[in-house]
Amino acid sequence: MDLNLFSSKKGLLAIMLGLSLTAQGVENNVNVKHLANEQNIIVLDSVKKFLLLPVQENAPEGKVNIIVNNQFQLDQSINVRLARERVDYYVPLDLSAYAGKTISIDITGMPSSSLCWKEIKVSDTFDSANREKFRPVYHHTPVYGWMNDPNGMFYKDGVYHLYFQYNPYGSMWGNMTWGHSTSTDLVHWTDEGTPIVADAWGTIFSGSCVVDKDNTAGFGKGAVIAFYTSAKPSPWGDVQSQSMAYSLDNGKTFTKYEHNPILTSPERDFRDPKVFWYAPGKHWVMMLAVGQEIQIYSSPNLKDWKKESSFGAMQGAHGGVWECPDLVEVPVEGTKEKKWVLICNINPGGPFGGSATQYFVGHFDGKVFVNESPTLTKWMDWGKDNYATVTWSNAPAGRCIALGWMSNWQYANNVPTTQYRSTNTIARDLTLYKVDNELYLKSTPSPEIKKARSEKVEIPSFKVTDKYEVASLLKDNKGAYELEMTIENAGASKIALALVNDQNEKVSMYYDTVRKQFVMDRSASGIVDFSRDFPAVTVAPVEGTNKIHLRLFVDSSSIEAFGEEGKFVMTNLVFPAVPYNKLILESDKDGYTVKSLSVYKLQ
Repeated sequence: MDLNLFSSKKGLLAIMLGLSLTAQGVENNVNVKHLANEQNIIVLDSVKKFLLLPVQENAPEGKVNIIVNNQFQLDQSINVRLARERVDYYVPLDLSAYAGKTISIDITGMPSSSLCWKEIKVSDTFDSANREKFRPVYHHTPVYGWMNDPNGMFYKDGVYHLYFQYNPYGSMWGNMTWGHSTSTDLVHWTDEGTPIVADAWGTIFSGSCVVDKDNTAGFGKGAVIAFYTSAKPSPWGDVQSQSMAYSLDNGKTFTKYEHNPILTSPERDFRDPKVFWYAPGKHWVMMLAVGQEIQIYSSPNLKDWKKESSFGAMQGAHGGVWECPDLVEVPVEGTKEKKWVLICNINPGGPFGGSATQYFVGHFDGKVFVNESPTLTKWMDWGKDNYATVTWSNAPAGRCIALGWMSNWQYANNVPTTQYRSTNTIARDLTLYKVDNELYLKSTPSPEIKKARSEKVEIPSFKVTDKYEVASLLKDNKGAYELEMTIENAGASKIALALVNDQNEKVSMYYDTVRKQFVMDRSASGIVDFSRDFPAVTVAPVEGTNKIHLRLFVDSSSIEAFGEEGKFVMTNLVFPAVPYNKLILESDKDGYTVKSLSVYKLQ
């Protein structure tokens, strides 16, 4: 990922440690006027590019706004956990649009005794160089700040665009905007800023993008059109409506549609529009998450929408609210057939607590989706940390590519990072396969991930009858690698393996050949005490255990297990003190043979 968005490496080290800045272009003294009722005003006669705001994560939020010529410049106040007793890190408030003007910063909800008044600074630079030990090497993360759901993903002219729920003003959820990153290989990402930000209709919640190839909306042939939920706070909770914006420069910048919102509802939960073109009916379709159902709308022009049907009653899991829907045609392996797959994220209600992704396989006529297995609940991933999964629009021919948010709402705000929070899974190509006349989703690591391979270590075949140790997986192991292995079972009822580090932290995994399960236990994986829900054992069903093919994608703070090229997937966060660099294998009874074992350094 390109982390060179800003400049000055000295700056962020001081920022992340909460120290005073002495770098060129930084002014430590800011004049603050304290008023009654915790209202405060900062007046800046000479505007620099950034106002650096000190954050204390466990502090209550203060409200920040910009005033020029007695007028508010922001449609909604920015909520920032400004430092009261200590500084955890800094975030930048971009003031470059006000160069040459005298501006006031209105801050409410902060006592005059707070530490922030001594620590707020103005600067021409903000250094975002990475100093997080847990930041992944080959997974997408924000440069700084909070991230959750992937949004608006589309492919065009050789570039994959990934937007995401983003808080630029702290590493916890809030101030929702769309961040933007691009990639040509689905592995290495470049930050592109924040193209869609809050307006009078609210903050910017999740949504999708389409490429309007035939100019059905009238914004221009090939325009990229974004759909998102506008969430406007009120004393009774968020008011949620659907809005749109269009881009004529391939998604770099957007213009809000002047007649927003385009779709409203009295429902409290009414969000996450996924839009796609339904060719047989020559119309657009919008999927919306509404409480515990999915509502389906149609439109000829992306502006005028008609409700067609709803789906959800007596279908799947209902332990929590449904979110981030998707509906895609997916090929059935070994046939020329395709089936419609409705992806539905749920929070809470996952198989191991908290948030998770379920799916339904069926048929769709452009207006109504019918689930062909109404008595089954099918899970897309059997770990704790895959949520808000959606697919790329306008993907390369023949491919259905998905990406998920790699966290869980039970503890996402509390994971042990500060400069940023949250990561995305690796990209996954979706297909369907059949078992006993039932169709299931296969999530295969997208082939682009192989381009990240560099150093390779091959370990000769060996047999495990009791215990076998691979003492070193990689030289100079930075914690980012892929482990691929094939196993032939000779009669073992338990095929166990564990990734272990020098601090004796470990992630234990095993195949239970009797119950036909794959199990992962991260309770001794490293830092686990930030949430009572984090130490966990996750379990996935497997088809067979005589011949096993397993790929483990290990990064600085995650493990993704893909069995049989994705017939089961298990995604779990981990926070080890040092990288796992030892593999310990164990067996009972007649043991098993590891026919092949390869380790690839990924970068």
